[in-house]
Amino acid sequence: MSGVARRTFGTRVALDRHGVGTHTGAAASTVNHWHRHRERTGFPEAFTDDTGTEWFWQDEIDAFYTAHLKAKLAVLTPVDRSGDPNELVGSGDAARILGYGSYRNLPDELRDQPDDIEILSDGRLRRRWQRRTVWAIAAARTGRQSTGRTPGTTGPRKPHPYADDPRLRAAADLLAEARHADRHQRGLGIELARSLGVSQRTAQRLLAAAKATNRATKQ
Repeated sequence: MSGVARRTFGTRVALDRHGVGTHTGAAASTVNHWHRHRERTGFPEAFTDDTGTEWFWQDEIDAFYTAHLKAKLAVLTPVDRSGDPNELVGSGDAARILGYGSYRNLPDELRDQPDDIEILSDGRLRRRWQRRTVWAIAAARTGRQSTGRTPGTTGPRKPHPYADDPRLRAAADLLAEARHADRHQRGLGIELARSLGVSQRTAQRLLAAAKATNRATKQ
């Protein structure tokens, strides 16, 4: 891989493909996906210099990435911001506030920082959070996508606890990208964790759920 990442043409800055990844923080596979499907993603067209090196105008990349993030935010599950911010809520209410169909889909970031813990008679832990804590987690979900599932809906038991998680689409897209590029799946958990801002354990669970869902649709 070339060490060149950016270059100035006149007064305008351009990035090579590696530079696009560095500039946006996206993985190389993600940049390749954006470029390969640019008719759908709106990724800018490249141009070449006299050596045949491919470049992208940085201002066009900035405009694309800003629109990309806004589109992701637009499809997030709606958050219920009503109520007393200091009120303690349980896992079921926390899931409802975040727009999830089940408490099983609560993100690790929330599970790992309860505001109150009660030890039940059978030794289990009951975690509760202030509404303001749940809202803060919701505000950090900029990398997550919604499945479009209506919050609070019920139905048959899902085959995997992450089956209706709004981050599942990102995991499925990453697996599809790896298959298309004939890449080994080792390391996808790290890549997904970085992309979504979740723990590697959660990323691996999401990948497993995506694989299970893919197998089920083929049956």
